[in-house]
Amino acid sequence: MYERSRTVVRCAVGQTEEFNVEVGLHQGSALSPFLFAIVMDQLSEEVRQESPWTMMFADDIVICSESREQVEENLERWRFALERRRMKVSRSKTEYMCVNEREGSGTVRLQGEEVKKVQEFKYLGSTVQSNGECGKEVKKRVQAVKSS
Repeated sequence: MYERSRTVVRCAVGQTEEFNVEVGLHQGSALSPFLFAIVMDQLSEEVRQESPWTMMFADDIVICSESREQVEENLERWRFALERRRMKVSRSKTEYMCVNEREGSGTVRLQGEEVKKVQEFKYLGSTVQSNGECGKEVKKRVQAVKSS
């Protein structure tokens, strides 16, 4: 199924010529999520460490740590494990958030580049706020009920 795969791209103005698919998984295939889960299971075993918790769903990963240094160390472990398998961390999508932040906690870096700091982030469609509140998420859900 994955050997010598070819595809086309369709858009509003037409369709591309057929081309070879050399990396990735077939979108919509029942086998694709299973193959991805096998890879992620192996990766998570490799980078497993003592940490409060890690959430993973598909290609979204949330790493929680007690300190900025631990966050950097965990990010580096994931980066190394992914790159060994010819995958990569999306630096443009990588963010960090501090909870109960102390003054001057510093920045988080990944291979020398500063990672964007946020006060909230979305995970699987839900908003997680640095202040521990859930007001934005509740408001969003109430609004969704009102508009339905």
